[in-house]
Amino acid sequence: MPKEKSGRNKTIDISVEEGRRYLAGSVKITSNASLEDILDKTILGDCLFVMPLLPGCFADLVIADPPYNLDKDFNGKKFKKTSDEKYAEFTESWVKKVLPLMKEDASIYVCCDWRSGSVIESILEKYFIIQNRITWQREKGRGALKNWKNGMEDIWFATKSGSYTFNVDAVKMRRRVIAPYKENGKPKDWEETGSGNFRNTYPSNFWDDISIPYWSMPENTAHPTQKPEKLLAKLILASSNSGDVVFDPFLGSGSTTVTARKLRRHYVGIELNEQYCVWAGKRLEMAGTDPDIQGYSDGVFWERNTSAFQKTSEIT
Repeated sequence: MPKEKSGRNKTIDISVEEGRRYLAGSVKITSNASLEDILDKTILGDCLFVMPLLPGCFADLVIADPPYNLDKDFNGKKFKKTSDEKYAEFTESWVKKVLPLMKEDASIYVCCDWRSGSVIESILEKYFIIQNRITWQREKGRGALKNWKNGMEDIWFATKSGSYTFNVDAVKMRRRVIAPYKENGKPKDWEETGSGNFRNTYPSNFWDDISIPYWSMPENTAHPTQKPEKLLAKLILASSNSGDVVFDPFLGSGSTTVTARKLRRHYVGIELNEQYCVWAGKRLEMAGTDPDIQGYSDGVFWERNTSAFQKTSEIT
């Protein structure tokens, strides 16, 4: 018999059979589609075959989390590690297909690890203007006896043109002030509250405030490489506006589209695996009644482990 989960374990791991109604909410695209056909939908299929059938210039923001160049089992669909040359070919194949789907002022973020990062950069700079590389601390990682533990991942930030959206005030970090400075007896550039002293600071390209989803978090699924909603929220708030369309060609368990819905954006996601479409559908349903994003509230991102000071999210 399968082991019964603890009452505190919120991991979404329902089977395809249990989640047939969520899978039924996904769409399959076999011919040229209009924006109305795909808007706010999960598309079940291979992005390399689906993207040429999608309408041109519909996406304001693309967030892509392709398989890293590692051996990885995605619920029975295995991605095999290959040479840098072959991985570059794979990367270029999907980049060339995503490019015509983006508006002229659109941005793209591509997730990677340290091994695949240079390959992805070399392809992106052929088609986009690279703006930055974000490094985020995964907080946990496998130990290594003969190497440094891999606790970081990267995200390349690029734009289709020199004109693009970047809402810096929407992604400020709330940090605790240890030694507050006062001028004329009043706080200078910080806020005094009953929960402590805080300052809203401009974001950098190193993020050490992200927690990987774990079993007691409502967003957690059994997907092996799930990205946190807090991480996606930073990308979406910075590089899109309310009502814009966010596109993810490698949707996985739905973190991008779920976060987009919570932040009042439209979304389109493509996912090859039926199981992950089920989990994405379940999470999208949950997002309809619970828009909270752990680590984000009152219009600011909080440092890790400061959730006790958060108020209920109010997204405007």
